[in-house]
Amino acid sequence: MKPDIEALRKKYIENPPEGMTPRDIRLMSEDDLLDMDYFFNEDDPFEDVFGEEGFYIF
Repeated sequence: MKPDIEALRKKYIENPPEGMTPRDIRLMSEDDLLDMDYFFNEDDPFEDVFGEEGFYIF
């Protein structure tokens, strides 16, 4: 899993989120980096709710 973490770190160092610097990313722990990535990439729980499970209004 180490190479995946380093690839993720490189991704965020090259394009840091708003309010962060590449130095901030370099100093983050692996857990913090994974949490941040999850936060930025989590699915919207309300996305496409309608249209599933037969919830239709005609």
